[in-house]
Amino acid sequence: MEPRGTAVVTGASRGIGRAVALELARLGFDVLAGMRHPGDGADLGASLADAAGTVRAVRLDVTDPATMAFPEELRVLVNNAAVERDYLPVEHAPLEDWRAVFETNLFGVVETTRRAIPALRRAGGGVICNVTSSSILVPVPFYAVYRASKAAVAALGETLAAELAPFGIRVVEILPGPVATDMLAASDRLPEGARHEGYEQMAQEMLDGRRAVQDMVTSAADAARAIGAAILDDTAGLRTACDPLGQGLLDAWRRDPLQFVPS
Repeated sequence: MEPRGTAVVTGASRGIGRAVALELARLGFDVLAGMRHPGDGADLGASLADAAGTVRAVRLDVTDPATMAFPEELRVLVNNAAVERDYLPVEHAPLEDWRAVFETNLFGVVETTRRAIPALRRAGGGVICNVTSSSILVPVPFYAVYRASKAAVAALGETLAAELAPFGIRVVEILPGPVATDMLAASDRLPEGARHEGYEQMAQEMLDGRRAVQDMVTSAADAARAIGAAILDDTAGLRTACDPLGQGLLDAWRRDPLQFVPS
């Protein structure tokens, strides 16, 4: 697709969302950088220099439909906003955590997307880009709440791709691996599951594994460039990654989806 018209990015106050908002503006889109507190994006414009497009912070809370408004010239929606909770075994993860995470990570995507589709159709087509996680490809302990919410978005994307293709709307799913964000930095801790009997060693192994990939972390700017390229590439498939480790996991999963399933 040509980089023109308006792009909306959710969760754009920091991390991947902020980087993608800036990258799409550099490519030529007029970007509405959605965030709960637009003041967090007051300095976005200063980061653009000689960009072909523009970027503006707007209030967009994916859990509040009253904040959702999409312009007629909408061409791209990036569903990036996401939250997570404590890293707990399923038997100890409270239902309140499941509801809170799904409210943003799944239901927020559903509500934002269904409201954006009419604008994309009127504009003659475009792209819906859903940011999930490469963690949905492997059975990561203590991440059930987050992984389940992102796996649900992956399933949603498959249906959207089938439904929206006749209208010229392409769906892209991005499965990031370790990208330098506040969320990744916060994951550098012993999982809360270690507090529960029988899970102590598993929690320590999880922390060791997390720290083993520290040298494989990709910058948010580099990840955003890959995401921007996937959005513009009309020949791209449904799923792609935005960093080497995420792409490696995706490639391995494609070769043998069952290789990561415990026997």
